[in-house]
Amino acid sequence: MAVAVPGQKLKVLIRRSSIEKRVREVAHAITRDFPGERVHLIGVLKGACIFLSDLVREIDLETSIDFIAVSSYGKGKESSGQVRVLKDLDSSIEGLNVILVEDILDTGLTLSYLLRVIEQRKPKILRVAALLDKPSRRLKKVEGNYVGFTIPNEFVVGYGLDYGERYRNLKDVCILKLPPESGHGGAASSS
Repeated sequence: MAVAVPGQKLKVLIRRSSIEKRVREVAHAITRDFPGERVHLIGVLKGACIFLSDLVREIDLETSIDFIAVSSYGKGKESSGQVRVLKDLDSSIEGLNVILVEDILDTGLTLSYLLRVIEQRKPKILRVAALLDKPSRRLKKVEGNYVGFTIPNEFVVGYGLDYGERYRNLKDVCILKLPPESGHGGAASSS
């Protein structure tokens, strides 16, 4: 277990073994839904990189990957509500079976924006895979087609999710508690 920054506390929410098992189950569902077809996974950087890496290795189909990076958070825990593309796709996705891979479905602001952008590029099918879903914070009506875990309204880090670029390397998903004087209530993480 990584050491928390002084004043911050980590509590394991989802253990590595449960994550590994659930990633295999999600990959098998994708394999079942696209028999004999190619799937193109688009990872939303930076948070989804570890989930995508583990997921793609468990999918028993021809796969290709790309990445897109967006910003809506800055350095804190609360979304600014404004989404902007920092890194776009490297190639066309027209006519492909596309699965957008997210670390967490939260307010839905980022995902709603990304779905509009990707849909304009005319994929054959567009689905969403997310490791975590936090429906209690949803502001936009979006859902994942493949969801690993539904979690409570806690700020989580680990397995790719961060706070100020820290904790991405944790093998478990952990709840991060900040000291009360920090002014952060423990709201959310990404999309």
